[in-house]
Amino acid sequence: MAEVLEKKKAGKSQTLKHDKATHMKWLEVMYRVRRFEEKGLFAYSQQKIRGFFHVYIGQEAIAGAIATALRPEDKLVTGYRQHGVALARGLSSSSCMAELYGKSTGCVKGKGGSMHFFSAEHNYFGGNGIVGAQIPIGTGIAFAEKYRGTDNLCVTMFGDGAARQGALYESFNMAMTWQLPVLYICENNLYAMGTSVKRTSNVQDLYKIGSAFDMPSEAVDGMDPAAVHDAFMRAAAHIRSGKGPYYLEIKTYRYRGHSVSDPAKYRTKDELEEYKEKDPVTLIQEKLVNENIASQAEIDAIVQAIDQEIEEAMEFAENSPYPLASELYDDNYAQQDYPYITD
Repeated sequence: MAEVLEKKKAGKSQTLKHDKATHMKWLEVMYRVRRFEEKGLFAYSQQKIRGFFHVYIGQEAIAGAIATALRPEDKLVTGYRQHGVALARGLSSSSCMAELYGKSTGCVKGKGGSMHFFSAEHNYFGGNGIVGAQIPIGTGIAFAEKYRGTDNLCVTMFGDGAARQGALYESFNMAMTWQLPVLYICENNLYAMGTSVKRTSNVQDLYKIGSAFDMPSEAVDGMDPAAVHDAFMRAAAHIRSGKGPYYLEIKTYRYRGHSVSDPAKYRTKDELEEYKEKDPVTLIQEKLVNENIASQAEIDAIVQAIDQEIEEAMEFAENSPYPLASELYDDNYAQQDYPYITD
């Protein structure tokens, strides 16, 4: 846990639970995700990015906490709203933007697109397009970590819509039975595509699902990186001590529609404006100044550096080549002794 700092403000002593470096990392990651997604939307409007496109705008506090509370050795798998999570895990803005453009310099050589980023180097296993499919995958990765005798955990992320999948219940049962080192995270942004949580289940506090398996579970304010960071730390300590899984329902909000084609008419303007007052990217900058954690000049320096980084990522993606047609079948898995595989 970050050391406790004592700050003086308005003649009063103020205790900060997290150090300056942690706060600055939150700002860096969260602002990077916001600018990346905004620029991606712009490129999509120009038809430079095509296909499905789900942005992380509004959920950046979760990405910030991923960067500060988890170890690089920990594994992570998530669903298709995943650009921000990939950036938080350390994938470069350039390789991610090139992937959105379908270019060969992308993180999966232009073959995965928006929903299927991947990087073994960063212990990032997607980016998975099938709703809920990543839940048993993450459970299996956690099994592998236990089998190998590491103290790593597998962070397995899914949305509120995926919480209705039968695979979740099967995975929860297996993980608790075998005490697997898996941190389940439900990013509850209130809507599964266009259907609200209230319309899909009698259980609207999704963390309560864990109680059916005696799995330690809690709800977290997903608009505050400090709250998410602390919850990750508590959960990770529990898991690394050998006590098995932990489940967090992170209550967050997406400011855009489900995808670029979604006008989001199923929610009111008043609801959207209410949540925009909790904008995590804006609030982290205000907190840094108001609590004397960093100067405006320090904040501006980070913002300007990331603005330049994203512009360079756009240029990199623009100038990168498309994959060769001859590489269509490269990097595909085939079991050679399968009876229907022929040369």
